[in-house]
Amino acid sequence: MKKIVIFGYNRLSFEAMSRLDLSIYEILIVETDKKQFELAKAHDFNVIYIDFHSDDDLRAIGIEKDITVIFCFFPNDADNVFLILSVRALNKKIPIITTVETQGAAEKLLAAGANKIIDPYEICGRKIYELIKKPDMTHILDHTVFGRHDLNMAEVEIPAGCYLEGKLVNDLNLDETANLILIGIVDKKLGENLHFSLGEKQHKIDAGDILVVMGPSRDIRLFKKEVSNV
Repeated sequence: MKKIVIFGYNRLSFEAMSRLDLSIYEILIVETDKKQFELAKAHDFNVIYIDFHSDDDLRAIGIEKDITVIFCFFPNDADNVFLILSVRALNKKIPIITTVETQGAAEKLLAAGANKIIDPYEICGRKIYELIKKPDMTHILDHTVFGRHDLNMAEVEIPAGCYLEGKLVNDLNLDETANLILIGIVDKKLGENLHFSLGEKQHKIDAGDILVVMGPSRDIRLFKKEVSNV
């Protein structure tokens, strides 16, 4: 089972956990605030209280060996920068995903060693743009997302010979064919960043690219099976 460590118990981390498949991932929450620690504990989450400034405490939760990915979701950018620097000093390879709260902090987080940055303001802005430019998306959300409690997000890698090779991302219409919403694509020719499907730039799908989708677990499994059937 893959192990995920989430630093900081708040609305963002709660939403992230609600979309992870617990049959695949073991989730550990790390909290440094007593009040938030007790709140997470009251909600029956696997939570531990440590001092993230201490390398010994970070080693104790397995930073050096058995963690698949780390989410740094502290509400303060400075705390996330310090945490990322500390983790990087102990483990050069572990993937680190963090959030950014203030303008200009993204460069510091990347310089500290973060692999991916989540900007809540950018995401909200893109969603507004989506609803304005693509009003039919409201209909899709009503039928695919709202009212469902079994939603998950997943990465789907495109194998060589897949029927999706050569197609344009905006032409997939996964809401109609697979009951899924396409969040975006990791276009390997352009690097490791996620490009949202709402963007102006069109992306052609190549082998090795990764589609990020959201939807019910069953539909995600069926789509993965279909993609891998080459």
